[in-house]
Amino acid sequence: MDILSQLRELRLQGMAGSWQVLTETRKHHELGLQEGLELLLQAETENRDDKRFARLFANAHFRYRASVEELSLDAARGIDRAAVMELATGSYIRKGEAILVSGATGCGKSFLVSALGHQACAQGHRVLYFNLQKLLLRIKMTRVDGSVFKFMDRLSKTDLLILDDFGLVHLDQQQRMDLMEIMEDRHAKASTIIASQLPVANWYDVFGDDTIADAVLDRLVHSSHRIELKGESMRKKK
Repeated sequence: MDILSQLRELRLQGMAGSWQVLTETRKHHELGLQEGLELLLQAETENRDDKRFARLFANAHFRYRASVEELSLDAARGIDRAAVMELATGSYIRKGEAILVSGATGCGKSFLVSALGHQACAQGHRVLYFNLQKLLLRIKMTRVDGSVFKFMDRLSKTDLLILDDFGLVHLDQQQRMDLMEIMEDRHAKASTIIASQLPVANWYDVFGDDTIADAVLDRLVHSSHRIELKGESMRKKK
């Protein structure tokens, strides 16, 4: 069995691809053992990183295929370039901190949080993206089929949970309890991004229960990064 076949049998696809190129261009004769091995190992590492990113990205289910590089970091829109670049390092995820994004309809909230999620996937983090109402409906359905504990455990162990469209409707009692459980499980252990049309000061009204609102927001607000987007709808400019 030749080297290429052995690499493929061992599922070292990155090394196999690199070795095939080297042999086809006859460059392998020009490389020493250490140099050649370093090249093959680098190719394997990059291949595995690419596959991991593709898997993480697909599992996240972002609303938009966005990246930090595509963001319009305009101070007039309420975006602090330095702050966004710091968030792009992923340090907030390692610290288990929250990001709260607010702004009017169409100002780019979903695109921004999708871009931050994309960046987190590129850094190897597990990310889940949900419209809040769809998430709460999903939890309700898991109660019916008996998989609610498994699903809630998955939410608690996700490195970054993104909840979009918070505050579009008021929460009923079960939804309040579900959201409180999610925040309690993730508090100081995993990061959460919440995007809303409402200013953070108005989030209490969404809960309709001051006690639960205090419990949830206390776990989010104090250690959070705030982004308040301004300006007219980006959709009107298209």
